[in-house]
Amino acid sequence: MRISPSTPERAGDPEQLQGVVNLLQGTLGEDLIGVYLFGSAVLGGLKPSSDLDVMAVSARSTSLQEKRNLVSALRERSGKPRHLELTIVVQHEVKPWRYPPRMDFQYGDWWDDEYDRGNVQPWRDPANPDLASLIRMALLADTPMLGPAPADVFDPVPREDYVASLLGGIEELLGDIEWDTRNVVLTLARMWASVETDEVLSKDAAAQWALARLPSNTSWVLAEARSMYVGQRDHWSRDPLPDARSYAHHVILEIRGSSRRG
Repeated sequence: MRISPSTPERAGDPEQLQGVVNLLQGTLGEDLIGVYLFGSAVLGGLKPSSDLDVMAVSARSTSLQEKRNLVSALRERSGKPRHLELTIVVQHEVKPWRYPPRMDFQYGDWWDDEYDRGNVQPWRDPANPDLASLIRMALLADTPMLGPAPADVFDPVPREDYVASLLGGIEELLGDIEWDTRNVVLTLARMWASVETDEVLSKDAAAQWALARLPSNTSWVLAEARSMYVGQRDHWSRDPLPDARSYAHHVILEIRGSSRRG
């Protein structure tokens, strides 16, 4: 599997990213092994609404108080200017590789309601299949902000585990389609392109790839989702949900078919 484009450049706000690195150093000290940028910032697809995706590798778990401190500090930093997503893994829990990998900490603005209730570890289980996808993207992005190259701290993620992590997240993703339609539509297109082409594409590029392969009655949903993502429009032309559900059904069938063929 390769990342597209083949020579990604670091993007985003340097001061915001350095602030995350400083926060991790202050929290983990000498136990911090490495910090890695991945996602849109290194795919050439960073758009006005794109998040900054960061993964950190530690030699130990974070304490509950450290998690509280991280959440508090990240809530202050996220959205200024870009929203932040931070995942921390303990190296011995992901290397040597086993599936599903285990996660020590994750920050995302989608958990704001949980944070308001004082819950700083709202994930259901530290064994997180989705980490297979995140770690593979971090390996392919190869963009350390601190520490050695990601290939020196992670084992390769087998394709079958990567595909399983994508398939395992479909039901949860579909549960968000009513309130997060644009993101669900774009994420499904990226999943389909990733499984079919064995590449990691930006959401913009994946949408372009998928548009040429969709039936005409649902392609408008993806076309408008892409236009909103790149800043060309700010709202749907009509209620997207009926066709978004049909689109999702079609794309999920394609993803599952591609995974069996692969």
